Amino acid sequence: MSKHPVLDIDTPTAEASAPAPQDEAAIASYLQLHPEFFERHETLLTRLKLPHRRGSAAISLVERQVLALRENTQSLEGRLRDLIAVARDNDILVQKIHRLSRQLIQARTAPALLAAMETSLREDFGASQWLLLLAPARPCALTQIDSRHLRIVGTDSPALKMFDTLLESARPRCGQIRDSQRDFLFGEGTVEVGSAALLPLSPELGFGLLAIASPDEQRFHPTMSTEFLARIGELISDAVAAV
Repeated sequence: MSKHPVLDIDTPTAEASAPAPQDEAAIASYLQLHPEFFERHETLLTRLKLPHRRGSAAISLVERQVLALRENTQSLEGRLRDLIAVARDNDILVQKIHRLSRQLIQARTAPALLAAMETSLREDFGASQWLLLLAPARPCALTQIDSRHLRIVGTDSPALKMFDTLLESARPRCGQIRDSQRDFLFGEGTVEVGSAALLPLSPELGFGLLAIASPDEQRFHPTMSTEFLARIGELISDAVAAV
């Protein structure tokens, strides 16, 4: 007795009924386990006709396989192009962060630190508006600097409460921000802020926040990766602590 289910597809009948689902599963399982089946029944490869995916014409099984392979290849090529594009974007971003790192290392004074941040954020990261918000836990040279990109507040400032959730997460947050946060950071009634990135700095500074704004609503969106932003926050934290 044969150990395999009978596949009577060499002699199809005009009245053949569709197989039951369990029979279809058995046939599919058998063909997967015995790919040599079509080697023993080569004529089937030319006799079997399948509907074309893009029309009503019938094609052979071999043609259908070629079509499936071609479509799979096109899909893989598309995925490869996407991966290459992401890799190139990441490489460019790494270069920008490297330049920022060098500029921060070379900044020996508080004014030089703010100048380095302004150059990098404007030229490399296209930040139309940004603000370094600090409530230092200890004396800091930056408290003596007057800059539109720097704001120093007391550690007991009630305005800091609106950033409690951000500090608890200790992760950058991107997207649209609340009106109260926007007005506090960038000025009341600022309509240019379509989206923003908020980067919490090291808690060792006391309270620290780097806020970057863009008029583009999609520039900083909630689903974007924040890994590189977190690295920028770490660099800024170390630079602020060093001056």
